Amino acid sequence: MNAAVLFSGGKDSTMALYYALKMKEDVKYLLSMKSRNDESYMFHVPNIHVTDLLAEAVDIPLMSVETDGVKEEELKDLKQAFINLKDSGVECIYTGALYSQYQKSRIEKLGQEVGLEIFSPYWHVNELDYMREIVSLGFKIIISGVAAWGLDETWLGRLIDDDVIDELVELNEKYYVDIAFEGGEAETLAIDGPIFKKRLKILKDRKEWHRDSGVYIIEDAVLEEK
Repeated sequence: MNAAVLFSGGKDSTMALYYALKMKEDVKYLLSMKSRNDESYMFHVPNIHVTDLLAEAVDIPLMSVETDGVKEEELKDLKQAFINLKDSGVECIYTGALYSQYQKSRIEKLGQEVGLEIFSPYWHVNELDYMREIVSLGFKIIISGVAAWGLDETWLGRLIDDDVIDELVELNEKYYVDIAFEGGEAETLAIDGPIFKKRLKILKDRKEWHRDSGVYIIEDAVLEEK
């Protein structure tokens, strides 16, 4: 089928893209919703600007749509984007939804209204197995935001590997931190992986910390050959 992937550059949307390609879907577009609101209920915010480079890295055209990110109102912008994709020949949308019924239900409702099938291939996946799979497949995922007990400033910019996952298991036991960050504990960004034709090289970054939460911001980056 002609497909598009709702793509933020984070681990889950990257894995949704991986799955769609594995299923031999013809992925025509990546759709990135760029919210002006840091508190968007629907859309990933940290480093969303980097999706332009990531789309080039995986060699798939990017449809980028700006939204004010106002709760429920932002769905109108997403619906229009779905209409535009359908008009371009897209038949289905892949999402990286894991456990968020809020997001999944709204995306599926819009898909039904527009006439697009919605697939969330990792819905209700075992989160520990899922995180291990991401690492074992060779994806390079960094942490771009944290907001939970046990996740301090040192976590910002860290590459997720098996040791990090082991630490998350311990934090889950101690503070109930969700291993896959489905409670909003952290945000992530993919910088390389098996579906990447080029990797993201970060040239300039900074950390912003606000008492008990923070973000890792990429100010400058380029693509490099693998």
